[in-house]
Amino acid sequence: MDEITIPKISFVSLGCPKALVDSERIITKLRAEGYELARTHAGADVVVVNTCGFLDSARAESLAAIGDALNQNGRVIVTGCLGAEPEIIREAHPSVLAVTGPQRYEEVIAAVHAAAPPRHDPFLDLVPPEGIKLTPRHYAYLKISEGCNHRCTFCIIPKLRGDLVSRPAADVLREAERLVAAGVKELLVISQDTSAYGVDIKYAASRWKDRNLRARFLDLASALAELGAWVRLHYVYPYPHVDDVIPLMAEGKVLPYLDIPFQHGSPAVLKRMRRPGRQEKTLARIENWREQLPDLTLRSTFIVGFPGETDGEFEELLAFVEEAQLDRVGCFQYEPVRGAAANAIAAPVADDVKEQRYARFMQKQQTISAKRLKKKVGTRQAVIIDKVENGAAIGRTRGDAPEIDGVVHLSAWRPLKVGEIATVKIERADAYDLHGTVVGF
Repeated sequence: MDEITIPKISFVSLGCPKALVDSERIITKLRAEGYELARTHAGADVVVVNTCGFLDSARAESLAAIGDALNQNGRVIVTGCLGAEPEIIREAHPSVLAVTGPQRYEEVIAAVHAAAPPRHDPFLDLVPPEGIKLTPRHYAYLKISEGCNHRCTFCIIPKLRGDLVSRPAADVLREAERLVAAGVKELLVISQDTSAYGVDIKYAASRWKDRNLRARFLDLASALAELGAWVRLHYVYPYPHVDDVIPLMAEGKVLPYLDIPFQHGSPAVLKRMRRPGRQEKTLARIENWREQLPDLTLRSTFIVGFPGETDGEFEELLAFVEEAQLDRVGCFQYEPVRGAAANAIAAPVADDVKEQRYARFMQKQQTISAKRLKKKVGTRQAVIIDKVENGAAIGRTRGDAPEIDGVVHLSAWRPLKVGEIATVKIERADAYDLHGTVVGF
Protein backbone atom coordinates (compact mmCIF):
# COMPACT_ATOMS: atom_id res chain seq x y z
CA MET A 1 0.00 0.00 0.00
CA ASP A 2 1.29 3.44 -0.88
CA GLU A 3 2.22 5.67 2.02
CA ILE A 4 -0.23 8.51 2.55
CA THR A 5 1.47 11.89 2.31
CA ILE A 6 -0.05 14.72 4.33
CA PRO A 7 0.66 18.18 2.88
CA LYS A 8 2.58 20.49 5.21
CA ILE A 9 2.50 24.28 5.40
CA SER A 10 5.07 26.58 6.94
CA PHE A 11 3.66 29.92 8.07
CA VAL A 12 5.21 33.31 8.84
CA SER A 13 3.01 35.99 10.42
CA LEU A 14 4.37 39.55 10.57
CA GLY A 15 2.89 42.86 11.72
CA CYS A 16 0.17 43.81 14.17
CA PRO A 17 -2.30 41.69 16.19
CA LYS A 18 -4.93 42.30 13.50
CA ALA A 19 -2.69 40.51 11.00
CA LEU A 20 -2.13 37.75 13.55
CA VAL A 21 -5.89 37.13 13.65
CA ASP A 22 -5.88 36.89 9.84
CA SER A 23 -3.13 34.27 10.10
CA GLU A 24 -5.14 32.31 12.66
CA ARG A 25 -8.14 32.23 10.34
CA ILE A 26 -6.09 30.97 7.41
CA ILE A 27 -4.35 28.31 9.50
CA THR A 28 -7.65 27.18 11.02
CA LYS A 29 -9.11 26.65 7.54
CA LEU A 30 -6.02 24.76 6.33
CA ARG A 31 -5.95 22.53 9.41
CA ALA A 32 -9.64 21.76 8.88
CA GLU A 33 -8.73 20.58 5.39
CA GLY A 34 -6.10 18.19 6.70
CA TYR A 35 -2.93 20.24 6.27
CA GLU A 36 -0.23 20.05 8.91
CA LEU A 37 2.03 22.87 10.08
CA ALA A 38 5.72 22.30 9.42
CA ARG A 39 8.33 23.30 11.98
CA THR A 40 10.73 24.54 9.30
CA HIS A 41 10.45 26.01 5.82
CA ALA A 42 12.60 23.19 4.45
CA GLY A 43 10.14 20.57 5.70
CA ALA A 44 7.06 22.17 4.11
CA ASP A 45 5.33 21.68 0.77
CA VAL A 46 4.72 25.43 0.58
CA VAL A 47 5.39 28.53 2.73
CA VAL A 48 2.79 31.25 3.40
CA VAL A 49 4.14 34.66 4.43
CA ASN A 50 1.60 37.10 5.91
CA THR A 51 3.26 40.48 5.43
CA CYS A 52 3.09 43.96 6.93
CA GLY A 53 3.28 47.02 4.68
CA PHE A 54 2.56 49.97 6.96
CA LEU A 55 6.08 51.36 7.41
CA ASP A 56 9.12 51.13 5.15
CA SER A 57 10.93 49.20 7.88
CA ALA A 58 8.04 46.71 8.01
CA ARG A 59 8.12 46.37 4.20
CA ALA A 60 11.83 45.62 4.35
CA GLU A 61 11.25 42.99 7.03
CA SER A 62 8.47 41.42 4.93
CA LEU A 63 10.60 41.30 1.78
CA ALA A 64 13.45 39.75 3.77
CA ALA A 65 11.10 37.09 5.19
CA ILE A 66 9.90 36.25 1.68
CA GLY A 67 13.50 35.99 0.47
CA ASP A 68 14.41 33.73 3.39
CA ALA A 69 11.45 31.44 2.63
CA LEU A 70 12.42 31.27 -1.04
CA ASN A 71 15.99 30.38 -0.14
CA GLN A 72 14.95 27.63 2.24
CA ASN A 73 11.95 26.26 0.38
CA GLY A 74 11.43 27.88 -3.03
CA ARG A 75 7.62 27.62 -3.01
CA VAL A 76 6.15 30.75 -1.41
CA ILE A 77 2.70 32.35 -1.26
CA VAL A 78 2.49 35.95 -0.07
CA THR A 79 -0.51 37.61 1.58
CA GLY A 80 -1.19 40.52 3.94
CA CYS A 81 -0.88 44.28 3.72
CA LEU A 82 2.19 44.38 1.49
CA GLY A 83 0.30 42.06 -0.84
CA ALA A 84 -1.92 45.03 -1.69
CA GLU A 85 1.05 46.24 -3.77
CA PRO A 86 2.01 43.05 -5.63
CA GLU A 87 4.37 44.87 -7.99
CA ILE A 88 6.74 45.59 -5.09
CA ILE A 89 6.84 41.91 -4.14
CA ARG A 90 7.22 40.57 -7.67
CA GLU A 91 9.93 43.10 -8.50
CA ALA A 92 11.99 41.89 -5.53
CA HIS A 93 10.97 38.22 -5.72
CA PRO A 94 9.55 37.30 -9.15
CA SER A 95 9.45 33.57 -8.36
CA VAL A 96 6.74 33.71 -5.65
CA LEU A 97 3.81 31.43 -6.51
CA ALA A 98 1.00 33.88 -5.67
CA VAL A 99 0.37 37.28 -4.09
CA THR A 100 -2.87 38.27 -2.36
CA GLY A 101 -3.85 41.32 -0.32
CA PRO A 102 -5.07 41.51 3.28
CA GLN A 103 -8.22 39.62 4.32
CA ARG A 104 -8.20 37.62 1.07
CA TYR A 105 -8.59 34.36 2.94
CA GLU A 106 -10.17 32.34 0.15
CA GLU A 107 -7.55 33.47 -2.35
CA VAL A 108 -4.81 32.28 -0.01
CA ILE A 109 -6.53 28.92 0.45
CA ALA A 110 -6.96 28.55 -3.32
CA ALA A 111 -3.26 29.31 -3.86
CA VAL A 112 -2.30 26.69 -1.27
CA HIS A 113 -4.59 24.15 -2.95
CA ALA A 114 -2.84 24.82 -6.28
CA ALA A 115 0.63 24.47 -4.78
CA ALA A 116 -0.05 21.54 -2.45
CA PRO A 117 -3.47 19.91 -3.06
CA PRO A 118 -5.35 18.79 0.07
CA ARG A 119 -5.31 15.07 0.76
CA HIS A 120 -9.05 14.82 1.35
CA ASP A 121 -12.24 16.77 1.74
CA PRO A 122 -12.57 19.02 4.80
CA PHE A 123 -13.56 17.54 8.16
CA LEU A 124 -14.26 20.36 10.58
CA ASP A 125 -13.69 18.15 13.62
CA LEU A 126 -9.98 18.15 12.81
CA VAL A 127 -9.71 21.52 14.57
CA PRO A 128 -10.94 22.64 18.00
CA PRO A 129 -14.12 24.75 18.12
CA GLU A 130 -12.17 27.91 18.91
CA GLY A 131 -9.95 27.44 15.86
CA ILE A 132 -6.15 27.48 15.74
CA LYS A 133 -4.64 30.25 17.87
CA LEU A 134 -1.10 31.61 17.52
CA THR A 135 -1.18 33.21 20.96
CA PRO A 136 -0.68 31.33 24.26
CA ARG A 137 -3.73 29.39 25.41
CA HIS A 138 -4.71 31.84 28.14
CA TYR A 139 -5.21 34.96 26.01
CA ALA A 140 -6.51 35.69 22.53
CA TYR A 141 -7.09 38.64 20.21
CA LEU A 142 -10.72 39.26 19.31
CA LYS A 143 -11.06 41.28 16.11
CA ILE A 144 -14.40 43.10 15.93
CA SER A 145 -14.01 44.95 12.62
CA GLU A 146 -11.82 45.47 9.58
CA GLY A 147 -10.62 48.67 7.93
CA CYS A 148 -10.99 52.31 8.95
CA ASN A 149 -13.02 55.36 7.90
CA HIS A 150 -10.37 57.90 8.94
CA ARG A 151 -7.92 59.43 6.52
CA CYS A 152 -5.00 60.29 8.78
CA THR A 153 -2.26 61.74 6.59
CA PHE A 154 0.47 59.47 7.97
CA CYS A 155 -1.51 56.26 7.49
CA ILE A 156 -2.20 54.07 4.45
CA ILE A 157 -4.29 51.42 6.25
CA PRO A 158 -7.55 52.43 4.46
CA LYS A 159 -5.74 51.94 1.14
CA LEU A 160 -4.59 48.51 2.25
CA ARG A 161 -7.61 47.27 4.22
CA GLY A 162 -10.47 49.47 3.07
CA ASP A 163 -13.17 51.30 5.00
CA LEU A 164 -14.66 50.16 8.30
CA VAL A 165 -16.52 46.83 8.15
CA SER A 166 -17.95 45.76 11.52
CA ARG A 167 -18.82 42.19 12.48
CA PRO A 168 -22.33 41.55 13.85
CA ALA A 169 -22.23 41.63 17.64
CA ALA A 170 -23.60 38.09 17.92
CA ASP A 171 -20.77 36.75 15.76
CA VAL A 172 -18.19 38.44 17.98
CA LEU A 173 -19.84 37.08 21.14
CA ARG A 174 -20.07 33.54 19.80
CA GLU A 175 -16.37 33.58 18.97
CA ALA A 176 -15.58 34.99 22.41
CA GLU A 177 -17.68 32.26 24.07
CA ARG A 178 -15.77 29.53 22.21
CA LEU A 179 -12.46 31.06 23.26
CA VAL A 180 -13.42 31.29 26.93
CA ALA A 181 -14.77 27.73 26.86
CA ALA A 182 -11.38 26.60 25.52
CA GLY A 183 -9.52 28.17 28.44
CA VAL A 184 -8.87 31.75 27.32
CA LYS A 185 -8.83 34.04 30.35
CA GLU A 186 -8.10 37.35 28.64
CA LEU A 187 -9.79 38.75 25.53
CA LEU A 188 -7.89 41.53 23.78
CA VAL A 189 -10.42 43.47 21.71
CA ILE A 190 -8.79 44.84 18.56
CA SER A 191 -9.67 46.60 15.32
CA GLN A 192 -8.33 49.61 13.47
CA ASP A 193 -10.81 51.86 15.30
CA THR A 194 -12.50 50.00 18.16
CA SER A 195 -14.70 52.85 19.36
CA ALA A 196 -16.17 53.30 15.84
CA TYR A 197 -17.49 49.75 16.00
CA GLY A 198 -20.91 49.41 14.38
CA VAL A 199 -21.17 52.83 12.75
CA ASP A 200 -20.99 51.30 9.24
CA ILE A 201 -23.93 48.95 9.90
CA LYS A 202 -25.89 51.63 11.77
CA TYR A 203 -25.44 49.72 15.04
CA ALA A 204 -27.71 46.92 13.77
CA ALA A 205 -28.82 44.38 16.36
CA SER A 206 -28.21 40.65 16.05
CA ARG A 207 -29.56 37.79 18.15
CA TRP A 208 -27.32 36.54 20.93
CA LYS A 209 -28.69 34.05 23.46
CA ASP A 210 -32.05 35.42 24.61
CA ARG A 211 -31.74 39.00 23.41
CA ASN A 212 -30.97 41.33 20.55
CA LEU A 213 -27.55 42.91 20.93
CA ARG A 214 -26.73 46.15 19.14
CA ALA A 215 -23.37 46.58 17.44
CA ARG A 216 -22.25 49.41 19.72
CA PHE A 217 -18.94 49.84 21.50
CA LEU A 218 -20.52 50.03 24.97
CA ASP A 219 -23.06 47.25 24.38
CA LEU A 220 -20.38 44.89 23.10
CA ALA A 221 -18.06 45.62 26.02
CA SER A 222 -20.92 44.99 28.48
CA ALA A 223 -21.79 41.66 26.85
CA LEU A 224 -18.17 40.50 26.73
CA ALA A 225 -17.90 41.26 30.44
CA GLU A 226 -20.55 38.58 31.10
CA LEU A 227 -18.22 35.80 29.91
CA GLY A 228 -15.98 35.91 32.98
CA ALA A 229 -12.69 36.69 31.23
CA TRP A 230 -10.54 39.79 31.41
CA VAL A 231 -11.62 42.18 28.64
CA ARG A 232 -8.94 44.59 27.39
CA LEU A 233 -9.77 47.40 24.92
CA HIS A 234 -7.20 48.35 22.29
CA TYR A 235 -7.03 51.04 19.56
CA VAL A 236 -9.78 53.17 21.09
CA TYR A 237 -10.23 56.42 19.20
CA PRO A 238 -11.21 59.09 21.78
CA TYR A 239 -14.79 59.78 20.70
CA PRO A 240 -17.04 61.30 23.40
CA HIS A 241 -18.91 58.03 23.95
CA VAL A 242 -15.70 56.42 25.23
CA ASP A 243 -16.53 58.20 28.50
CA ASP A 244 -19.43 55.75 28.93
CA VAL A 245 -17.14 52.73 29.31
CA ILE A 246 -15.36 54.14 32.37
CA PRO A 247 -18.22 53.12 34.76
CA LEU A 248 -17.96 49.55 33.40
CA MET A 249 -14.31 49.57 34.36
CA ALA A 250 -15.07 51.05 37.78
CA GLU A 251 -17.53 48.17 38.35
CA GLY A 252 -14.83 45.64 37.53
CA LYS A 253 -16.58 44.36 34.40
CA VAL A 254 -13.91 45.52 31.93
CA LEU A 255 -10.21 45.93 32.67
CA PRO A 256 -9.29 49.49 33.76
CA TYR A 257 -7.17 49.97 30.64
CA LEU A 258 -7.52 52.13 27.57
CA ASP A 259 -5.20 52.05 24.57
CA ILE A 260 -5.73 55.42 22.84
CA PRO A 261 -3.37 56.49 20.02
CA PHE A 262 -3.13 60.25 20.67
CA GLN A 263 -0.20 60.58 18.18
CA HIS A 264 0.84 64.12 19.17
CA GLY A 265 0.30 66.99 21.61
CA SER A 266 0.46 69.99 19.28
CA PRO A 267 -2.88 71.19 17.82
CA ALA A 268 -1.11 72.34 14.65
CA VAL A 269 0.56 68.97 14.11
CA LEU A 270 -2.67 67.13 14.87
CA LYS A 271 -4.42 69.25 12.26
CA ARG A 272 -1.79 68.27 9.68
CA MET A 273 -2.28 64.67 10.74
CA ARG A 274 -6.07 65.07 10.42
CA ARG A 275 -6.51 64.06 14.04
CA PRO A 276 -8.62 65.85 16.69
CA GLY A 277 -6.61 68.81 17.97
CA ARG A 278 -8.29 70.21 21.10
CA GLN A 279 -5.71 68.94 23.56
CA GLU A 280 -7.02 70.98 26.47
CA LYS A 281 -10.29 69.06 26.14
CA THR A 282 -8.43 65.75 25.96
CA LEU A 283 -6.54 66.57 29.14
CA ALA A 284 -9.78 67.48 30.91
CA ARG A 285 -11.29 64.15 29.89
CA ILE A 286 -8.27 62.23 31.17
CA GLU A 287 -8.59 64.04 34.49
CA ASN A 288 -12.29 63.17 34.64
CA TRP A 289 -11.62 59.52 33.86
CA ARG A 290 -9.07 59.29 36.65
CA GLU A 291 -11.41 60.97 39.11
CA GLN A 292 -13.90 58.19 38.44
CA LEU A 293 -11.29 55.44 38.23
CA PRO A 294 -7.98 56.22 40.00
CA ASP A 295 -6.34 52.95 38.93
CA LEU A 296 -7.08 53.47 35.22
CA THR A 297 -4.09 52.62 33.00
CA LEU A 298 -3.72 54.74 29.88
CA ARG A 299 -1.51 53.57 27.00
CA SER A 300 -0.82 55.61 23.90
CA THR A 301 1.48 56.02 20.91
CA PHE A 302 3.08 59.18 19.53
CA ILE A 303 5.01 60.21 16.44
CA VAL A 304 8.02 62.54 16.56
CA GLY A 305 9.50 64.21 13.52
CA PHE A 306 6.23 64.53 11.60
CA PRO A 307 6.76 66.64 8.44
CA GLY A 308 7.06 70.30 9.37
CA GLU A 309 7.27 69.63 13.14
CA THR A 310 8.97 72.68 14.67
CA ASP A 311 10.91 72.90 17.90
CA GLY A 312 7.93 74.68 19.43
CA GLU A 313 5.50 71.98 18.34
CA PHE A 314 7.74 69.29 19.78
CA GLU A 315 7.85 71.20 23.07
CA GLU A 316 4.03 71.20 23.01
CA LEU A 317 4.17 67.41 22.70
CA LEU A 318 6.47 67.15 25.71
CA ALA A 319 4.18 69.48 27.68
CA PHE A 320 1.16 67.33 26.79
CA VAL A 321 2.89 64.14 27.91
CA GLU A 322 3.95 65.81 31.16
CA GLU A 323 0.38 66.97 31.82
CA ALA A 324 -1.33 63.74 30.80
CA GLN A 325 0.96 61.47 32.89
CA LEU A 326 0.21 58.44 30.73
CA ASP A 327 1.18 55.06 32.13
CA ARG A 328 2.43 53.30 29.01
CA VAL A 329 3.68 55.04 25.88
CA GLY A 330 5.19 53.98 22.58
CA CYS A 331 7.00 56.44 20.33
CA PHE A 332 7.89 56.23 16.65
CA GLN A 333 10.06 58.40 14.46
CA TYR A 334 8.09 59.43 11.40
CA GLU A 335 8.77 57.32 8.32
CA PRO A 336 7.78 58.63 4.87
CA VAL A 337 5.54 55.69 3.98
CA ARG A 338 5.00 55.42 0.24
CA GLY A 339 1.55 56.77 -0.61
CA ALA A 340 1.03 58.69 2.66
CA ALA A 341 -0.38 62.19 2.16
CA ALA A 342 1.83 63.55 4.96
CA ASN A 343 4.92 63.25 2.77
CA ALA A 344 3.80 66.24 0.70
CA ILE A 345 2.48 68.39 3.56
CA ALA A 346 5.72 70.05 4.66
CA ALA A 347 9.48 69.69 4.60
CA PRO A 348 10.78 66.51 6.26
CA VAL A 349 12.47 66.73 9.63
CA ALA A 350 16.16 65.82 9.49
CA ASP A 351 17.01 62.33 10.73
CA ASP A 352 19.39 63.57 13.42
CA VAL A 353 16.69 65.93 14.74
CA LYS A 354 14.19 63.05 14.84
CA GLU A 355 16.71 60.98 16.78
CA GLN A 356 17.28 63.76 19.31
CA ARG A 357 13.56 64.35 19.78
CA TYR A 358 12.90 60.64 20.16
CA ALA A 359 15.59 60.38 22.85
CA ARG A 360 14.20 63.40 24.74
CA PHE A 361 10.64 62.08 24.50
CA MET A 362 11.56 58.61 25.78
CA GLN A 363 13.63 60.04 28.62
CA LYS A 364 10.68 62.12 29.80
CA GLN A 365 8.25 59.23 29.49
CA GLN A 366 10.59 56.87 31.31
CA THR A 367 10.57 59.26 34.26
CA ILE A 368 6.77 59.44 34.18
CA SER A 369 6.40 55.67 33.89
CA ALA A 370 8.78 55.00 36.78
CA LYS A 371 6.92 57.51 38.96
CA ARG A 372 3.53 55.96 38.22
CA LEU A 373 4.77 52.41 38.74
CA LYS A 374 6.33 53.39 42.07
CA LYS A 375 2.81 54.21 43.33
CA LYS A 376 1.96 50.52 42.98
CA VAL A 377 4.63 49.44 45.47
CA GLY A 378 2.89 48.05 48.57
CA THR A 379 -0.37 47.37 46.76
CA ARG A 380 -1.89 44.00 45.90
CA GLN A 381 -2.51 43.33 42.22
CA ALA A 382 -4.22 40.59 40.25
CA VAL A 383 -1.55 39.15 37.94
CA ILE A 384 -2.01 36.70 35.07
CA ILE A 385 0.95 34.35 34.59
CA ASP A 386 2.51 34.41 31.10
CA LYS A 387 5.75 32.47 31.51
CA VAL A 388 7.32 30.01 33.94
CA GLU A 389 10.95 28.98 33.41
CA ASN A 390 13.39 27.35 35.84
CA GLY A 391 11.23 28.26 38.81
CA ALA A 392 10.97 31.94 37.84
CA ALA A 393 7.66 33.37 36.71
CA ILE A 394 6.60 36.45 34.77
CA GLY A 395 3.10 37.86 34.63
CA ARG A 396 1.08 40.98 33.92
CA THR A 397 -1.24 43.18 35.96
CA ARG A 398 -4.63 44.28 34.71
CA GLY A 399 -2.84 47.40 33.48
CA ASP A 400 -0.44 45.60 31.15
CA ALA A 401 -1.15 44.11 27.72
CA PRO A 402 1.03 41.29 26.37
CA GLU A 403 4.06 42.10 24.22
CA ILE A 404 3.72 45.91 24.42
CA ASP A 405 3.57 46.81 28.12
CA GLY A 406 5.54 45.95 31.23
CA VAL A 407 5.63 42.74 33.26
CA VAL A 408 5.73 41.60 36.87
CA HIS A 409 8.67 39.43 37.98
CA LEU A 410 7.31 37.01 40.56
CA SER A 411 8.40 34.88 43.46
CA ALA A 412 6.01 32.35 44.99
CA TRP A 413 5.93 29.66 47.67
CA ARG A 414 4.56 27.10 45.19
CA PRO A 415 5.13 26.51 41.47
CA LEU A 416 3.00 28.75 39.28
CA LYS A 417 1.20 27.69 36.12
CA VAL A 418 0.90 29.65 32.90
CA GLY A 419 -2.58 31.13 32.62
CA GLU A 420 -3.49 31.21 36.30
CA ILE A 421 -4.32 34.49 38.00
CA ALA A 422 -2.63 35.21 41.32
CA THR A 423 -2.79 37.97 43.91
CA VAL A 424 0.61 39.61 44.14
CA LYS A 425 2.06 42.06 46.65
CA ILE A 426 4.19 44.56 44.73
CA GLU A 427 7.52 45.09 46.49
CA ARG A 428 9.63 46.98 43.96
CA ALA A 429 9.35 48.96 40.72
CA ASP A 430 11.77 50.05 38.05
CA ALA A 431 11.27 52.17 34.93
CA TYR A 432 8.93 49.76 33.17
CA ASP A 433 8.42 46.60 35.27
CA LEU A 434 7.28 45.51 38.71
CA HIS A 435 8.58 42.88 41.17
CA GLY A 436 6.45 41.10 43.72
CA THR A 437 5.52 38.04 45.77
CA VAL A 438 2.44 35.91 45.33
CA VAL A 439 0.22 36.11 48.41
CA GLY A 440 -2.94 34.44 47.16
CA PHE A 441 -4.68 32.58 44.37
